[in-house]
Amino acid sequence: MKQIRVLIVDDSAFMRKLIKEFLSEDPRIKVIDSARNGQEAIDKTLKLKPDVVTMDVEMPILNGIEAARTIMKNCPVPIIMLSSTTKVGAENTILAMEAGAIDFIAKPSGAISLDLHKVRNSLVEKVITSSKANIATKVARAPYHHENKIQKSVSKTERKNKLVLIGTSTGGPRALQQVITKLPLDLDAPVVVVQHMPAGFTRSLADRLNSLSNVAVKEAEDHELLQKGYVYIAPGGFHVRLYEKMGRLYVSLHKDDPVGGHRPAVNVLFRSASKLKDYQKVAVIMTGMGSDGTEGIIDLKEAGSTVVIAEAEESCIVYGMPKAAVLSKKVDEVVHLESIGSAIQNHL
Repeated sequence: MKQIRVLIVDDSAFMRKLIKEFLSEDPRIKVIDSARNGQEAIDKTLKLKPDVVTMDVEMPILNGIEAARTIMKNCPVPIIMLSSTTKVGAENTILAMEAGAIDFIAKPSGAISLDLHKVRNSLVEKVITSSKANIATKVARAPYHHENKIQKSVSKTERKNKLVLIGTSTGGPRALQQVITKLPLDLDAPVVVVQHMPAGFTRSLADRLNSLSNVAVKEAEDHELLQKGYVYIAPGGFHVRLYEKMGRLYVSLHKDDPVGGHRPAVNVLFRSASKLKDYQKVAVIMTGMGSDGTEGIIDLKEAGSTVVIAEAEESCIVYGMPKAAVLSKKVDEVVHLESIGSAIQNHL
């Protein structure tokens, strides 16, 4: 069995040692070297060609964001960021993912986490998953064209309120940027997004997307009225559900148990949306591990008035969630990431 070769990048000798111990406990992983700053990380990545790099966000000489950007340009490799949960740490994590890192782990207690063992399993799991990721994101083979497979009863549809639902996980922050920045200011629907992410990071993601997009992007708040032309990101650590009151649409936040290991879970959002009667829905499932969202898609399709779009395999960082959705035979269209924004608009 070929081991996954990992390069560890951290400016703290203690953290390098700890991460190496955790990863080396798994026989599938081999730590080949470590680096103390971003510049060393670039040099060693080019020389050693590791399968996965774990990278601290905040480092001297060259930080993790710049290092990730350079590595992804010259020698693409799956990069997992290790970041602190401070506001600055969260903002930098989002920028690092924009630069090409595919996932991140939140350190439990700041830069030097003596309690890193709390995220040991998660770290090992992410290294193994990331080693299989498709990081050479290929360009769309053809521009999006609308296949009119869905029979529209125009008069009825036009009267319905419209709603867009998006679910994504690993590779999602970058994919969301591709989709949400293409939505127009006068979008005729609210958009609700579940991105698997821990508490503390979803606000930075929303702020970053808001600064880049025509539509307004914000973290969803409990019992908030949803408005057209707004994108609402489910806050890390909370499930989001939609409900109607006096003909208007609201979102509620819940701390129930994780579903399928996730909170927020895509299935929870999709299921709640399946109970909304007078809505024309567009549900989108994008890059991510596992199968979250598939059961919700089945509920949405059974309830009717829903078009389901899945991201195409060639543009996915991890073709897990869209693959599970496609296997359910409930997907109406498979669309390359670059074209998802225009596909959403066509269905509205």
